[in-house]
This record gives sequence, structure tokens and C-alpha cells, in this order.
Amino acid sequence: MTTWATLGVIVGNRDFFPDVLIAEARRDLTKLFSDLNIEPVWLSPEDSKLGAVETWTDAQKCGDLLRKNRDCIDGILVCLPNFGDEKGVADSIRLAETRVPVLVQAYPDDLDQFGLDRRRDAFCGKISVCNNLRQYRIAYTLTRDHTVAVADPRFREDLIRFVQTCKVVHGLSRVRIGAVGARPNAFNTTRYSEKLFEAAGITVNTIDLSEIFGNAAKISNDDRRVRERVENIRAYADASKAPGEAILRMAKFALVVDDWMQSLSITATALQCWSSLQQNFGVNVCTIMSMMSQQMLPSACEVDIAGVVGMYALQLASGTPSALVDWNNNYGNDPEKCVFFHCGNWAKDYLPDIRIATAPILGTTLGEENTFGALEGRTPAGPVTFGRVSTDDLTGKITAYVGEGEFTNDELKTFGTRAVVRVAGLPKLMHVICQNGFEHHAAMNRSHTAATVAEALSRYLGWQTYHHNRPADLPPLP
Repeated sequence: MTTWATLGVIVGNRDFFPDVLIAEARRDLTKLFSDLNIEPVWLSPEDSKLGAVETWTDAQKCGDLLRKNRDCIDGILVCLPNFGDEKGVADSIRLAETRVPVLVQAYPDDLDQFGLDRRRDAFCGKISVCNNLRQYRIAYTLTRDHTVAVADPRFREDLIRFVQTCKVVHGLSRVRIGAVGARPNAFNTTRYSEKLFEAAGITVNTIDLSEIFGNAAKISNDDRRVRERVENIRAYADASKAPGEAILRMAKFALVVDDWMQSLSITATALQCWSSLQQNFGVNVCTIMSMMSQQMLPSACEVDIAGVVGMYALQLASGTPSALVDWNNNYGNDPEKCVFFHCGNWAKDYLPDIRIATAPILGTTLGEENTFGALEGRTPAGPVTFGRVSTDDLTGKITAYVGEGEFTNDELKTFGTRAVVRVAGLPKLMHVICQNGFEHHAAMNRSHTAATVAEALSRYLGWQTYHHNRPADLPPLP
């Protein structure tokens, strides 16, 4: 069975508390890790007393073990079955040199077990551990409840959320993104700071559309890879209304972009989807972008690099494809509903009725016959997380917002890829977006993972993040 995540685990101990509490915690953790396909990296009872960390010698052993495995460790879990040793925990993490998220958990005492044989005092110990982590400048995450047992479903949820946060932090800290073509001149909104992203570990690689078109023109129509890609496109979506020549051009475009991405280990792309493509290549490539996003290689339109960073963040959290949308229309007089829309590059996951069509709006100026390749379809009811990443060049900071809502099945008569969305407090969110100069594009994902993403962006990446309608039981962002 595939390992979902690998966690370094530090079990804190103080010698005068009962040994049985440590043994029970390791048993509880082992079962939970097995259930969630998590691989632990932790001291064994042969390495230290009970496999826990208390002394400086224990911390050295633990730190060395985690450091040797740091290339595979996604995060660190600190488990306090009792008060624990504040210095032992902090020293272990410092010596590990992993720079990954840290989750701090503490077991609760039972009212009828305050005797010496079952007393824990982890309620107090967690405060001391966090105090030391703060002194050591180690960022950490808290469980929703100050104390919670490992076997409690609430902790299981906290751990799942934490692993998702680890995935976002790890993925964004080393992602390579491709900018295909120049930003459309009419879209100042998709400007971004390549240097701010580079400082955050996000590398942008560029290629001009002329290179794409030129290399595509060199590929024969009878090339085996072209024929296979044409078959893939037809199998992906209803292409009955799309001319064969348009599908052929899309196939060649896809092959050139694929080869370029592989040569530079690129994970996500943002394309100049208009107007050069229509004028000089005769198609929309929304279908190709959709296919990449469906394959977990997110692709955004209008060279919105910051937009695809948001798509990738949501994808990392949920493990499912993301899409880029416009906050496009009000929905009648309902203040908490609006319309998500784009010409048509959303992943197939969003479009059960997916079909290849044209982009009528672009067609009014570019000729509708030159816009085949846009997708059409409606997203049905279900959960949605939305968000936006932006580079604020005026302050030299990366900023973001994230929130949750619901796709609805309310009537919507229009074309393109589209959805009706309900967001509690939508007017407030629109004020936040406009007052802070965020773009009209947003990333969306068919999940509820806003807390995960907000924690990753704010606490660990240091990006100023607004979490819309943050649940009251979540610890505040820094």
C-alpha cells in the first residue's frame, strides 16, 4: 500500500510519570498511522527509554535520526502523553534541521485518574513545549482542542489536516512553473513578481509562443505521437462538433509543450490563451489545458502564474485537480451566490457533460472558427474551496486569501465552463478582494480544504493570508 506521508515523531516524556502512558501512546499512534498509511520515523524503545525523548542524549539521537531521513519527512508530530520535556522536544527539532511543519498534540487527563499511576499533566506541558518552540523560532501547528487523545476522531481530523498542510508547504517550496507566451497586453491583472516567487522557492521558466508554433509546424500529421494524442483528445471529451484540423493543431501544441515541460521538470503552466493562439495558430487550447490539470499538472490561462500557484496549492491540499475561474457574475438578487466562469479549460472532474466547443466571446473579435478547443460544461452541486495567491510588489510580500462554499444546481443558462457558487458572507469577501487589490481570477477545488491551505501559506510560508469565515475552533493565523 502506498505511503501517504512520512512523519518524524517525537514522543515527549518526563521520567517520574508512569511508563505505561508512553507505551499506550505509541500503541495508539501505531494504529492511527496504519489506518492513514503514514510512515513514522521515530526512536525505538531500544534507542531510548520507551522510545521517547527526555534527555539531551535522547534529543541528539532523535535529531540525528530525523536529519538522516529529512529528504523523505513531510512533517513532525510532537506527542505528549505526559508533561514531556520542553528542551528535549525543541532540541530534537533544532538538531533535525528539517524545516518542515510541526504539530503539537497533548493527551487529556481523566478526572478520576489524578493519582500517581495515571496522572499526565500534558495540559501544562504543552504550554511549556510551545513556549520553547517559540524561543527556538520553530513554527508549529496546534490541535483544535488544547488536549486530545490520539484515538479521538477529532485528532484524526487534525492529523489529516496537518498532513495536507505539509503537502502544500513541501510542494510550493520547490515547484517549477512554466510561462507559455507573453502576458496578454490587456491584462495588467496577471502581472506578478518572478523574484518574490523565486525567493519563496517557486521557479518560473519561460518560452515564447513562436517557439511552440515553430516546433509544432515541424511535426508531421502522420507522426505516431500526433495520432495517439488526437485519439486521447477525442476520448477525453465529446469532440463531435470540432473540426479535425483544430484537433490536429491542439495535438501538436500539446506534444511540444509536454516535451518542454519534461525537459525542465515543470509541474504547472500558465498559457497565453489569447489572442496570438487564435490569430496565428487557429485554435483555443483550453482542452489541452484541461487535460493537463486533470493529470495533476495544473494549467492556468492568460499567463496567470500567481493563479496557477493558487491552483497548485489547492491541488496539493486535496489531492484532486484544481481550476482557474473568474468571479464573473452576480446571481440575480441573492447576495451570497455568484457565477464562476471561464472560456473552458476546467479539468474534466468539474464537467460531467464535457464537450469541445468554441469560445463565443473571443469569437466576436477573433472569429469563432478560430476558437475551437474551448470546453463547455456545468459543474454540479458539491463542496468548493477557492483561493488566490498574489505578489504585492509595492510591499515586497506575497499575499493570499482562501475560503469555502458550495457549488449549487441553481439554473444557469449560458455557455463555456460555468458553475453557481454559494459563499456565506460573499459581500464581505468581495470587499476584501477589491480593497486589497486581488485579481478577478481565483483558483477553485472540489473540496473543503481552506484551513489546510491557510495554515500552510500563513504559518509556514509567511504569506499574509485572509481566511474567509474561519471556523471558530481553529487556532488563529499568525
